Amino acid sequence: MATDDLLWRPVKGAAKRRRIFNFDAEIIRTRDPEKLAECDIVVDVGGVFDPTKHRYDHHQRTFTETFHSLCSEKPWVTKLSSAGLVYVHFGHRLLVELMQLKPTDRELEVLYDKIYENFVEEVDAIDNGISQCDGEPRYTVSTTLSTRVSYLNPRWNSKDQDTEEGFKKALKLVEDEFLDRLDYYKNSWMPARVLVWEAIQNRAHNDSSGEIIMFTEGGYPWKEHLLELEKKNNVDPPIKFVIYPDQNRQWRVQCVPAGRNTFENRLSLPEEWRGLRDEALSEVTGIKDCIFVHAGGFIGGNKTLVGALEMARKALNPAIQSTGEGCGKDC
Repeated sequence: MATDDLLWRPVKGAAKRRRIFNFDAEIIRTRDPEKLAECDIVVDVGGVFDPTKHRYDHHQRTFTETFHSLCSEKPWVTKLSSAGLVYVHFGHRLLVELMQLKPTDRELEVLYDKIYENFVEEVDAIDNGISQCDGEPRYTVSTTLSTRVSYLNPRWNSKDQDTEEGFKKALKLVEDEFLDRLDYYKNSWMPARVLVWEAIQNRAHNDSSGEIIMFTEGGYPWKEHLLELEKKNNVDPPIKFVIYPDQNRQWRVQCVPAGRNTFENRLSLPEEWRGLRDEALSEVTGIKDCIFVHAGGFIGGNKTLVGALEMARKALNPAIQSTGEGCGKDC
């Protein structure tokens, strides 16, 4: 059930994918050149990339296209698979239709980029055999979208080698996940961007250093927004800690990561605090109402906003960070 035999032919009378481009699509799997010639859109077969004729194959030896090579203003240089080719050429139109946006809406381009970066590019890389990192990975990720689709193939020793049923399941799996991801980015991720920017603008109200921001609610998907908005707006010094309430209306202080794809922090909570809880933690920090600091030093908690702010402020203290020591009750 490789995607190497997928093509689309618009037809009348079917009902399933009416919402996509305001027409219904019959999906046929074939490598027969005569049948391919009859189709309006051919994907991943045929040996031709020609968007003027809606031919989107990437298996040619001469094919080297990336998102950047086709759209010079975009940064991604992963070699495109047919999935990426279709997205580059139809993505805007698809998002306008599904999200009921206007082509001039500012959020359209943000969503278009986000869906490629966090959904489609992974498929492009895996399909083209591009490793995520140099060298041997530290652990295996076996739950990617491509992997889950591959599990729908008949097993090698199964008596039934018919791929049609698995192919239908794969279509449904990918469609549902794509729509779910798109809904998340439009209705959860995008609104959080506004709130993160407001918090950045108000950062001096929390501490004169400008390195602590506060959210009035927890659960924001804030990390990517923070890193992008800092860079875009030349925020300096970089923000080190984020404070927000948890579900119990107690307060968390969380470290800002050093980058988008790392577990390292710009500044971790002090070594001496890590793994401690309650009174033992308050004893070491000299701060009332402490709840915990994670052993990894990336997050801690306090019963009050005042206490969480004090934890963040003390963690900014170079003396504490350099010695790894708290200052006890007498600070």
